[in-house]
Amino acid sequence: MNPRCNSQLISHNSSINIHDTLLLINIFRPKQLFPMYNTILTETKGHIQQITINRPKQLNALNKETIGELHEALKAADTDANIGVIILTGSGEKSFVAGADIKEFADFSVPQGGELAQKGQEILFSFIENLSTPVIAAVNGFALGGGLELAMCSHMRVASSNARMGLPEVSLGVIPGYGGTQRLAQLVGRGKANEMVFTAGMIKVDEALKWGLVNYVVEPEELMAKAEEIAGKILNNSGTAIASAIRSVNASYQDGVNGYDVEIEEFAKCFGTDDFKEGTTAFLEKRKPNFRG
Repeated sequence: MNPRCNSQLISHNSSINIHDTLLLINIFRPKQLFPMYNTILTETKGHIQQITINRPKQLNALNKETIGELHEALKAADTDANIGVIILTGSGEKSFVAGADIKEFADFSVPQGGELAQKGQEILFSFIENLSTPVIAAVNGFALGGGLELAMCSHMRVASSNARMGLPEVSLGVIPGYGGTQRLAQLVGRGKANEMVFTAGMIKVDEALKWGLVNYVVEPEELMAKAEEIAGKILNNSGTAIASAIRSVNASYQDGVNGYDVEIEEFAKCFGTDDFKEGTTAFLEKRKPNFRG
């Protein structure tokens, strides 16, 4: 229907209230007015938001536009009360994210390089790590450079059996700049992190699983099902408590922050939430809690 008919349709029925009016406007609103992305795809499945990096010809490499769009989509999902888990993946089966788009920064100066790393960490990598909504990286194929850094800043990682992971930046005369040196050492230990960074080599998923770099490895056709299975288990639990748990776990990796003190503070906050009332009441009544409504 032509959107210009909206006012005519509404005026023909004076009994329509403001809620109905807004509903009709949304129904007939032209599609181009809804949020659109050029480099990512989004899909909502119940309480799960799936975000897919969609640059298959570039093996889903991260450029400035992609990083910005990921930030906006992640921010929207995190502030949506209906969303309890975010799954992040890449289009196709060849690549999760095969690094950054090198041509965007090949001629950068020292100050420009510093700004690139600082802004990238601020609007995407550290941003993901500190979201209140848990993020599962479904790693399908290559996760190299910025791709592995993107997976590592997610709260959990599920990988397909054909995935390959590495930080090859030193082969380009640079180092990981989106938190790779820090998070890799936290996940696999300093010695293994040094080996992966210094050699610029890739590792297979069986080795990644052995070192704790990924949580699960499955066949490619089972990847999204496994990520959704984990998401389903998360959704059985309190979203506010999970957000407190994220802040508490992250605190132990922040300089000058006492993680135990943060845990005590977050633990106390839980007592003032509706989820705590629902969880304890359900336990005493011997029923399953209903946290999601």
